[in-house]
Amino acid sequence: MTEDEFDKLLLSALDEGLFTLGDSSRQAVMFYVETVFHLKEEKIPANLTEFKKALELIFGPGAAYLEKIMVQKLQRKLGIPVDENDALDLLKCAEIAKARIVQAGEVTTK
Repeated sequence: MTEDEFDKLLLSALDEGLFTLGDSSRQAVMFYVETVFHLKEEKIPANLTEFKKALELIFGPGAAYLEKIMVQKLQRKLGIPVDENDALDLLKCAEIAKARIVQAGEVTTK
């Protein structure tokens, strides 16, 4: 898996997490993230902290619930066992997942 493929997989997990709100809500969130935070969708993996801040601004305390869904989606896509009680936040999960794949030699850097 290349780094670009990992980023696409991460974007897919984020998108699926947002889709749990409904398609029009997902589109509204992405529009807001792009217009207010100037963060285009394809740039989110490299700016995950900013994306998380946007979710927190939009959803307040509800962002944590949405993050948990996104973490579970990412874990499933990567074949990592999903622990419903796992308290990892989105940033930590993405970091750990990418590190595991890099360590296994499955991700090549650019």
